[in-house]
Amino acid sequence: MVGSLIGKTRSFVDKLKRQHHFWLALLVLAVLILHFSVINQPQEYIFDEQWYAADAGTNIINGLGTSFPQQPPLGKLLITSGIFIFGDNSLGWRLFPIIFGAGGIVLLFYICLELKLPNRLAWLAAFLLAFENLSFVQSSISMLDVFSVTFMLAAFLAYLKNRCFTSGALIALSALTKFTGILAIPVIALHWLLTNRNRWQHFVPAIAAVPMLYLSLLVPLDFIIWGKFVNPVIETMTMLDLNSVSTFATIHDPILSRPWDWIINLKIITYWADPHYLAMISPPIWIAIVPSIGYMVYKSIKGDKAAKFIAAWFTGTFILWIPISLITDRTSYVFYFYPTVGAICMAVAVSLWDLVNYFTNVKSVSTSISKWIIPGFVLAQLAIFAFLAPVPYIWKLPICVMVYTIFRLFTNSEGNYEPLSAEKLNNLRRR
Repeated sequence: MVGSLIGKTRSFVDKLKRQHHFWLALLVLAVLILHFSVINQPQEYIFDEQWYAADAGTNIINGLGTSFPQQPPLGKLLITSGIFIFGDNSLGWRLFPIIFGAGGIVLLFYICLELKLPNRLAWLAAFLLAFENLSFVQSSISMLDVFSVTFMLAAFLAYLKNRCFTSGALIALSALTKFTGILAIPVIALHWLLTNRNRWQHFVPAIAAVPMLYLSLLVPLDFIIWGKFVNPVIETMTMLDLNSVSTFATIHDPILSRPWDWIINLKIITYWADPHYLAMISPPIWIAIVPSIGYMVYKSIKGDKAAKFIAAWFTGTFILWIPISLITDRTSYVFYFYPTVGAICMAVAVSLWDLVNYFTNVKSVSTSISKWIIPGFVLAQLAIFAFLAPVPYIWKLPICVMVYTIFRLFTNSEGNYEPLSAEKLNNLRRR
């Protein structure tokens, strides 16, 4: 009887190991624990919370409009919703950013699956995003970026599922949170041009409808803030005019940086000193930006579908910033790279995966070395996160150990990285 019970238990555990949703849930749970362990630290406004959270708790919630009309209303209303439900405190300011940040991890995982990437590779990409410092910090505080990025990720997933009009609506929501959400359009358009031009009857009208959806939704959102109907076209032009005066020529601040600086130099903005909220790309991810994206371009030329999407994502959310910066002189900051971080995490995950598969088939390379390529990068990512994250060590050290254990269990649950035949390697490249 005892033997039968042990056998059933082992069988249950083995089945559980193969449920990728279970491992994803554990990853998200770990991130939420980290977020909530520090949600009340500090109880003062962090960085731009002094504008957005203060505006929401003082003006918007009391029907007095907004003091910062240069940004679209949706993100400000989401922050206001948190304050309305939980009060004008750190929980009210930061709860919805945390939820949206966790949702972004889930969305990236399913984007990978929709691109036909293996479960373990998808989980690796989600892990890299979850424990990437800039992403963690941006989803810890009440700024607009996390809402815009999460809507953008949802738009990407809907597009990959061929739900073009849903994708267009989500792009509109992303832009209604922060204007940078509109960068989802060049990402999707470039990928469509590279891969799927035969569905233009669905794609073109859906993308063309984004401005109308944006303007239509802006009317009720502005009504909630101002208590009156505002012409959405005039309102949008006003917001753009207010943003256009913020240039490098008129504003001199050491935290400003040009887009190319984000990948050339490791830029840092101190949001808060203790605990240290640092707007900084995790060094392992930052170091891997150029080689991993270069490899994605190579794979794109070879016809890899996932690589084409990653390259399009990088182009639309980062490369476009370079001519925008040169032409408009618009101020920019390192956290403007946040919408691109998901693409980098996918690129790094794919690059590491292919590197392991390549070295596993090279007889001159030790099998133990090839097996430690991904775990080694994971350990480096966790070590840097443990050093940079604003979470108390009593929380982040055991969580990092737990997550690494989960990673090893999930890796072993589907077998080790075994040598691939030439046929399997070719099939992998075509996917």
